[in-house]
Amino acid sequence: MRVVAGKFGGRNLATLRGLKLRPTSDRLREALFNILGPMVKNSVFLDLFAGTGAVGIEALSRGARQAIFVEFHAAAVTLIRKNLKSLGIAAGAEIIPADAGRALEQLETRRTHVDLVYVDPPYAQIHAYDETLDFLGAANLLAPRGFVVAEHASRRALAERFGELERVRVVNQGDSALSFYRLALVA
Repeated sequence: MRVVAGKFGGRNLATLRGLKLRPTSDRLREALFNILGPMVKNSVFLDLFAGTGAVGIEALSRGARQAIFVEFHAAAVTLIRKNLKSLGIAAGAEIIPADAGRALEQLETRRTHVDLVYVDPPYAQIHAYDETLDFLGAANLLAPRGFVVAEHASRRALAERFGELERVRVVNQGDSALSFYRLALVA
């Protein structure tokens, strides 16, 4: 696994064997960031269910001002730290070692506003999608013109709406899909 483009483009990232991680493929990350394009520059990027940290690191590589990595599993948190250290990333990266629900509550309490949110729980944890997207659709975390992107199995469509979030695009790539959501009040 490697960083696709930007400042750290081509650099390798470590992954763990035996841990039930399903890292986002290089191809899917490339498609994601090609769609997001200039929105990434100077953004606050929230990587939920971060796993290896590859998606948040890709955001930093492409000019995000800050990436917040949320991961519950201790081995994965250690891996994210290792990947950040190997690239020399110290500033602009925050790791929250907690489950997504607690981390989102913590970020809302801190009055954090994020521009881009990436949601990537294990595909089989259907409830995690609903709970996370429901929270994001009701919370005051997403910047007015921000996006929430959920990676999921292409055979399972996500709801078109979660609170104030409405789906605006779906991109299928093999067994995976990306569903893009925006706040419904944004024109």
